[in-house]
Amino acid sequence: MVIEDSDYTNPRILRKKAEEILRMKKEKLDQENQKIDAKKLLHELQVHQIELEMQNEELQLAIETAEAALKKYTLLFDLAPVGFLTLESDGTISDLNFTAAEILDEKRFSLLGSNFKLFVSDESKPIFNQFFGKVFRSKAKQSCEVKLGYDSKTLCLVHMEGILIGVEPKCQLSVVDITSFKQTP
Repeated sequence: MVIEDSDYTNPRILRKKAEEILRMKKEKLDQENQKIDAKKLLHELQVHQIELEMQNEELQLAIETAEAALKKYTLLFDLAPVGFLTLESDGTISDLNFTAAEILDEKRFSLLGSNFKLFVSDESKPIFNQFFGKVFRSKAKQSCEVKLGYDSKTLCLVHMEGILIGVEPKCQLSVVDITSFKQTP
């Protein structure tokens, strides 16, 4: 006696049985693949987490380095014993340190946006204008001595050095009060 399900000579039954076996194997493979895929995914997530932790450590180090550089810049620029100013091509003050504000006898932040030429005494304006023009024309360091003052108030005699900086040229200006050196004893 031959049972129809076991009759592998019948192509229809053979095909049906083969498809059933294939389906069962696929289900088993899918379950195994899901386990493998889950393990791979877990591994990839753990690796990515470690990579992110390493990047975070690098970012923290970069932040600490930037903060140290900012502190150094602040000490070097803001508290320098020499006045530093950054002037636009028209003479507008775009940046300055505390010493420059002290030399100009004004508060630092009230000077931002004002024109430096207003603080050059009338008798020194031709010298300053020639110096300032040379800085922008020659693109080389220039120097001069001028008297600072405004509204008939003389501030001091200063030695200036200026040079162009940046893509949009600005004049980086150092200002040293030399009044005490020029006074006769």
